[in-house]
Amino acid sequence: MSRVGKNPVKVPAGVTVELAGTRVTAKGKLGELTADYGRDVVLAREGDGIVVRPASESHQARRMWGTARAGIRNMIEGVTAGYSEKLDISGVGFRAAVQGKDLVLQLGYSHEVRYSIPAGIKIACPEQTQITIAGSDRRLVGQVAANIRGFRPPEPYKGKGIKYANETILRKEGKKK
Repeated sequence: MSRVGKNPVKVPAGVTVELAGTRVTAKGKLGELTADYGRDVVLAREGDGIVVRPASESHQARRMWGTARAGIRNMIEGVTAGYSEKLDISGVGFRAAVQGKDLVLQLGYSHEVRYSIPAGIKIACPEQTQITIAGSDRRLVGQVAANIRGFRPPEPYKGKGIKYANETILRKEGKKK
């Protein structure tokens, strides 16, 4: 029995959720998200919530039960409050700036790194060494943050690079004489 899957997803006021077979569409003040969960789960509207049940007793259906419920919950939370991720840049001369529809990063390479901002994502640089990524789609916000971090991951000796704001870098000791 899935502990996550058996709990219904509450739909708050101001959010409309439409169920069409296995397709879920959530509309809220921050936009609209759509997802398709396949034939492994059955979606139903009960009261002020959405209930997810496995379509059969197969292993795959039971796996997708909790996954589909968590995805629907993330969609509803995304269109009401949204998601954000913060990145910190550390290193001499390392900085970031938003120019038009691009994020321009100077990370110690011989060239600047340009990252085009995807649709549905807002990137802001309150300081030259901070990047804030916001959007309604949790997966997209996390993927964009991972892509930007991948340009220069933090290294363990001096801690230079791009890291998540809540990430701790395990520092290593350098060479000894």
